[in-house]
Amino acid sequence: MKLSDFKYNLPKTAIAKFPVTPRDAAKLMVLNRATEEIEHKVFSDIIDYMDKGDVVVINKTKVMQARLIGKKERTNAKIEVFVLRELNKEENIWDVIVDPARKVRIGNRIYFNDNLWCEVIDNTTSRGRTVRFNEDAGDIFKAIEEIGNTPLPPYIKREPVPEDRENYQTIFAEIDGSVAAPTAGLHFTPQLVKKIEKKGIKFVPVILHIGLGTFRPVEVEDLTKHRMDSEYYEIPEETAETINKALKSKKNVFVVGTSTCRALESSVTAEGFSKPNRGWTDKFIFPPYDFKITKKLITNFHAPESTLLMLTAAFAGYDFTMKAYKKALKEGYRFLSYGDAMLIL
Repeated sequence: MKLSDFKYNLPKTAIAKFPVTPRDAAKLMVLNRATEEIEHKVFSDIIDYMDKGDVVVINKTKVMQARLIGKKERTNAKIEVFVLRELNKEENIWDVIVDPARKVRIGNRIYFNDNLWCEVIDNTTSRGRTVRFNEDAGDIFKAIEEIGNTPLPPYIKREPVPEDRENYQTIFAEIDGSVAAPTAGLHFTPQLVKKIEKKGIKFVPVILHIGLGTFRPVEVEDLTKHRMDSEYYEIPEETAETINKALKSKKNVFVVGTSTCRALESSVTAEGFSKPNRGWTDKFIFPPYDFKITKKLITNFHAPESTLLMLTAAFAGYDFTMKAYKKALKEGYRFLSYGDAMLIL
């Protein structure tokens, strides 16, 4: 398949700027791959498609308050430092993006407040830098959490508001490391999770820390030549055991989001079962692809020509996906991170 196959016209008015409340009141489009039927529901109806013994896999990554505003030493020039990931815990070394990059050179210090500053120790890409935070800053994750701003996706054309700290975080978020939310998980509320569990359905976690690559445009027409950014993931032993028990019992494995799906499909045994693992994955899923673990997929409506749309099309089938997207636009579904959801059966 080619990049241009995934082009469609997404009007700005269809991009959700804020989430609905409560979270599980978002619309839910249900796609049945066997019959090619499309149903229109609300997200809380998802429980009706689940049965006792089924498993729901979620991503428990937590979005860092990744946008830091600082001042360059001596000149006091305003610099935005967007933290990407920790490279070395002992030495407080991090991978970041700086803006405006032309003002930031090796050796420069950027001060955020009286307790936190960083020194640029290397250049990576055009706007990328490697920085070392000050030794006496304490827990860098905690310091970032206190002074940083929510890294809303670039297509949400507004500045973050205080509510985004909670809104752009799933209720499953536990482990710091993402710069974007696993958005399919945003629709779950504690009440809905309780109801689902009461029905005899288990929630199990994986981790995949989502990087900026999720927003990076695909720049090659031939999809086999596209390379994904590597992202850290973990599949705990207990999660793999629960999934494999469900697969052997012919129960469904509901996978919440493309990030969770990529983590699971990155570590599969020769027999097609889930394999506990931790490491880095650059797995790129596009049609055609034979899914081993994912039996049902919960996802949002994605941007044109995005790797997320390609994964969705690989799961639901290309023609069916594009037909559903056309219908979603016509029916007023809200798109992207704060938008509505899709359940693919």
